[in-house]
Amino acid sequence: MPTRRQFIKVGLAGAALFAAARYLDQPSAARTGDYRVLDEDAAKIMRALIPVVLAGSLSADETERARTVVDVLAAFDRAVSGLAPAGLWAPVDETPREELKAFLTRWRHSRFDLQRQGYEALTQLVQASWYDNPASWKAIGYPGPPAVTEKP
Repeated sequence: MPTRRQFIKVGLAGAALFAAARYLDQPSAARTGDYRVLDEDAAKIMRALIPVVLAGSLSADETERARTVVDVLAAFDRAVSGLAPAGLWAPVDETPREELKAFLTRWRHSRFDLQRQGYEALTQLVQASWYDNPASWKAIGYPGPPAVTEKP
């Protein structure tokens, strides 16, 4: 299990990765009104990566799956909104899932700390965004947060 220090390092590495990507892609980065931080290119990348990272966790129903990906993407955008602006340079919305999986595997097992930390930051933010979504609670047997009532 990662330590608090490792989690902070991964978060900082992810922030550095997104900041570097933003710097390299400044001419084409244009935020949309739908997201706090992500531009449309970054949103396309995340829409493609979310089902790969959450393989086996999402609903088999395509409509529900698509809605959940949108919800997880919005939560991911909220999670990274405190970091440096995000923008990635490669449009991957049409990339086959197997190639995305291979990309993530290369980063996960890279000899470079920055790529391994980028993998950890990316996948942990996606997973945290997923578990924030009520659609995930049924799959893990979580009944939801307790009802809060005011005492008179």
